[in-house]
Amino acid sequence: MKPDAPSDALLQVEDLHVEFDTYGGIVQAVRGVSFDVHPGKTLAIVGESGCGKSVTVQSIMGLIPMPPGRITRGSASLKGINILNNTFINGVDIRGNEIGMIFQDPMTSLNPTMTIGKQIGETLTVHRGYTQKQAYARAIELLDMTRIPEASKRASQYPFEFSGGMLQRAMIAVALACEPSILIADEPTTALDVTIQAQILDLMKDLQSETNMSIILITHDLGVVARMADDVLVMYAGQVVESGSAAQIFYDSAHPYTLGLKTAMPSNTNEQVQKLTPIEGSPPDLFAPPLGCAYAARCPHVMQVCRSQPIKQSFTLADGHQSACWLHHAQCESTTPGLFKKQSGGQT
Repeated sequence: MKPDAPSDALLQVEDLHVEFDTYGGIVQAVRGVSFDVHPGKTLAIVGESGCGKSVTVQSIMGLIPMPPGRITRGSASLKGINILNNTFINGVDIRGNEIGMIFQDPMTSLNPTMTIGKQIGETLTVHRGYTQKQAYARAIELLDMTRIPEASKRASQYPFEFSGGMLQRAMIAVALACEPSILIADEPTTALDVTIQAQILDLMKDLQSETNMSIILITHDLGVVARMADDVLVMYAGQVVESGSAAQIFYDSAHPYTLGLKTAMPSNTNEQVQKLTPIEGSPPDLFAPPLGCAYAARCPHVMQVCRSQPIKQSFTLADGHQSACWLHHAQCESTTPGLFKKQSGGQT
């Protein structure tokens, strides 16, 4: 499922399928994911743990170990060149050059035996041919850019001497060293307290405006999505169940799973005290995904067709807004008027 979009996409992913061989069988981790990323824009990929968010971007980056993983179908084009199963363009590795990545836990992503400045500079010596002296000088500039005080002093320190927020800033500096076109941020604020989270998000937005880089933000926090995203993909059980602009996802939510995520989110209004409503049940077993809608077992609006008929393509609700839910079929009379918008035609 992918919204109609102009042809200026920097990264185009089409019908991506990723599987893993395990002792228990084959895990169908990603099942037909499609999306576009445009220059200077932020795409947020949202969903609960295990829905395939990280596997999607890691497969594009060539970070999935093969075996046990394998990409069974699909394509990923960066600037019109297919990079799936081949992360080199004209002999240059796109990882670090064209696409930078911030991982979830900076403490385990940084080498504890190397100084911060050397780790940042290593990217420049490998990909840009800098001398060690040039790379170290640039590392100090990058630390200063990411608002780490006393950057020249900090560059000579080791990861254990940094706080959690400073480590995350150092990871951003590593990712930005080669001025990539796309920055992938995989849960960049998970291990941070709320105040530091806000600072990191503001830093990413400022750097984006300065460099016009695109951002793919992987998160399960809708508050982060509201703060950062231009476009949103909602994933469930390895599939995209809804996609659209941030405004469409938040104010015209179309899929029951998206609505469930919103009702489980605390409100910052003081109008009345509202009880959080969790989504009951568990995600389906991806060793043997259900025949119909993967969310059917947990959906309060489930119909017979949901359990028996898969939605092979999405329903278009508005310009760029799509939902993979039978409630939007033209012949469906929604039992909850006002919650779901129906399209005028059939599937697209």
